[in-house]
Amino acid sequence: METNWKRNVVLFLVSQTLSLLGSSLVQYAIFWYITLSTQSGAALTAYILCGFLPTFFLSPFAGVWADRFSRRWLIAASDAAIAVTTVVLALLLAAGYDSLWLLALMSAIRAAGSGVQGPAINALIPDITPQEKLTRVNGAYNTIQAVVTLVSPMASGALFAQAPLEVIFFIDVATAAVAIAILLTLVHVPVHAEARQGQPGSYFADMLQGFRYIAGQAYIRSFFAFCALFFVLSAPVSFLTPLQVARSFGGDIWHLTAIEVGYSVGMILGGALAAAWGGFRNRVHTMALATLLFGACTFALGVVPDFGLYLAIMALSGVTWPLFNTPATVLIQENVDEHMLGRVFGVMNMLASAMLPLGMLVFGPLADFTSIEAMLVGTGILMALQGLLLLSNRVLLRVGVRAT
Repeated sequence: METNWKRNVVLFLVSQTLSLLGSSLVQYAIFWYITLSTQSGAALTAYILCGFLPTFFLSPFAGVWADRFSRRWLIAASDAAIAVTTVVLALLLAAGYDSLWLLALMSAIRAAGSGVQGPAINALIPDITPQEKLTRVNGAYNTIQAVVTLVSPMASGALFAQAPLEVIFFIDVATAAVAIAILLTLVHVPVHAEARQGQPGSYFADMLQGFRYIAGQAYIRSFFAFCALFFVLSAPVSFLTPLQVARSFGGDIWHLTAIEVGYSVGMILGGALAAAWGGFRNRVHTMALATLLFGACTFALGVVPDFGLYLAIMALSGVTWPLFNTPATVLIQENVDEHMLGRVFGVMNMLASAMLPLGMLVFGPLADFTSIEAMLVGTGILMALQGLLLLSNRVLLRVGVRAT
């Protein structure tokens, strides 16, 4: 670990901020376009599947790559591939080829790039951060993600109302180019041991080794089982609330922007709280509290009749995510062997990319036949119960105790 680690971390976070900003502008523009033009739960489900299935299939390989090769170059290469794809689609749209299948295809390709990036980013952060600072750096990263999520819907909404989609796509390309330049020229990342050795063995052998490692760690198995159920249950609140708002409170773009802004403000506060406070002495206690509160907020979103109160609850639900994600990520980073970090995070990404679409396969089509409010009430109760049960998970509680 080099002595000037703060400079490295700041520059890395700046590069990721730019990359996230461009990607978020595109993501919101496409999502809103489909929501407002179709108002269909089935259409949203199809779009979301296109955005998750590539991540599911690529994540195990991406985890191996993150353990074998330079994590910095993996992040840059995936950003570049997404940018090239975005340019091609922008040119097609400018030429008049405007169809939902093109947007779905772009979503799938971008998801593949994100599937490569995710494990590499989570495995790279411990490479440039002292262990005792991991909670603060991960909390700062969550805060940055929240700030981007706050800014991007407003910016995307303004652009969406005034300019064609291809303009937003070209902005994404520009931010990606600057992010790649910063990452490759200014950020110094020590090459981890397995990347230095070249690792000539089989990819599938490395992948199986990762699965065997996970199977041999009781706390990882327990955590992944928790996440699998949580991701399925969180599908309605994660993806169907814009459709709920369009149906119940109005289909104007400002309604959709408002809920994203409210959630993002909450995430900023939650990320700042996670970075400054660090959570309870046992990280699992913080995760349990966040899960319980998230479930309660999901329940409340299904029963409140007033849009102003709905926004306040949405903001509170945003606070809970960094309070869960920060200690959960650090728990993995602190306890998993360094040479296995990429593979473990790869499987975690695969889990999320499988369970969230699975949840949408169940709840998405139901949204065309039953009320979204009823789904939020039911899943909110179940997630709150998950949070309570997490407090009795001895395996996770044992590894959740902070060293300092």
